[in-house]
Amino acid sequence: MLGQIISHYKILEKLGAGGMGVVYKAQDLKLDRFVVLKFLSSDLTRDEKAKERFIVEAKAASALDHPNVCTIYEINETDDGRLFIAMAYYDGETLAAKIKQQKENSKASLDWAIDITVQIASGLSRAHEAGIVHRDIKPANVIITKRHEVKILDFGLAKLAGQQHLTKSGATLGTIAYMSPQQAQGLEVDHRTDIWSLGVVMYEMLTGQLPFQGHYDQAVMYAIVNVAPAAVRSLRSEVSGRLAAIIEKALAKKLDERYQHIDGLLEDLKSPTKKIASNPSVSAPKLGNKKKWYLYGSLLVFLAALIFAGYYFFQKSTQTIDSIAVLPLQNLSGDPEQEYFADGMTEALIMNLAKIKSLRVISRTSVMQFKKTHEPLPEIAKSPSITEGLPECQASA
Repeated sequence: MLGQIISHYKILEKLGAGGMGVVYKAQDLKLDRFVVLKFLSSDLTRDEKAKERFIVEAKAASALDHPNVCTIYEINETDDGRLFIAMAYYDGETLAAKIKQQKENSKASLDWAIDITVQIASGLSRAHEAGIVHRDIKPANVIITKRHEVKILDFGLAKLAGQQHLTKSGATLGTIAYMSPQQAQGLEVDHRTDIWSLGVVMYEMLTGQLPFQGHYDQAVMYAIVNVAPAAVRSLRSEVSGRLAAIIEKALAKKLDERYQHIDGLLEDLKSPTKKIASNPSVSAPKLGNKKKWYLYGSLLVFLAALIFAGYYFFQKSTQTIDSIAVLPLQNLSGDPEQEYFADGMTEALIMNLAKIKSLRVISRTSVMQFKKTHEPLPEIAKSPSITEGLPECQASA
C-alpha cells in the first residue's frame, strides 16, 4: 500500500501489525500533517463482529478527550470496503522500546517509572469514567513522546458498557503476559482488569522482568491465576515498601482485594512522589491496615527514643560518642514478605539520628552490606566502610 492515497491520506510507511489491524504512517494531504492509519486486517474483513468491534474502538477512543489518550480524527472506509481509523501521529517511542533500553543499560529510575504510571492511570481514569475498559494495557500500547507525554493507544479490545455481546464467551482477548486472572480464565472483566495490567507494567518497569513467566502460553496463564510473583524488593531493594505494596495491591488475584478504582491507585501514587519512591518507612504490608501500623509506628518511636537516650547518656559520661552506625534490623516475623519493613525501620532510624547535628551517622549504603552478616560487632566497627562511611542522610537532612 506504500505510496497509495486513501481518501485524502498518502501512505508513507508501515509501522506495524497486530491481531486487529495493520498500522501505517501517512500524510494528511488536506491539513499537511502526519497521521497514523489503522486498517482492519484483511483476513477479518468479512467478520462483521470484528468490524463492529473496530467501530466501537473509534467511537470509544474519540470520545476520550484526555492528554494521555491518543487523539482520533475519523473513521472511514476504503473503496473496497476496508475500515480504517485516522489518528494522531506522535513523535516518540513505545514504552516497550523504553523498557528494552533500560534493560540493556540499567533499570528505570523510580521517579520516571512512577511518573509514567501516573500518566497511564490518569488516561485510564478518564476511560473508566466513560464506561470504557481498555483490556489490553501493555508497554507496546503506550507511546512516550519526546516531551515525555504518555499516550495510550489501541482501544481495539475496549468495550463500552452495555456492549458485552461483542466479546465471545470464553475468549481471551488481550496479550497473555499482561492479562488479569479473570481474562486468563475467560471470565467477564471490568475496569479492574486494567488495574491489574497496569500493575504488571509497573512491575516490569521497576524490576526489568515480568511477574509471570513461562516457556509457553499455558504456563504463563497458570502462573497468573495460581502463582505469587517474586517480591519487587527482592529484585530491587531500593524500591520503597510503600511502592511495593501499591504494586502488590494492583496485582491482587482476588477482585475484592485489588484496587477497586484506578483513582485509588492514583491517589496512593500521588502522595509525594519522592517519599513513595525512596522512603520505605512509610510503607505498609497491606494498605489500610491501620492497627498493625500503629503497633509498628510505636515500635519505631520506641527504638528511636531508646537510641537517643543512650546517646544522651553517653554524652554525659567521660567518653563522648560522636559517630554511630545503625546496623540492619533483622526480620524476626518469619514472613519473608516483611523483609522490607525491617529495612524501612533501619533507614528511618538512620535518617532521624542524622538530624542530630553533633552526631556523625554512617550512611545506609555503608551499613546495609552487613545485612545477615555474622561478623562480631568489634570487627564491624573496625571495617573501612564504617570508619570511612560518608553520612549521606546527615548531609541531606
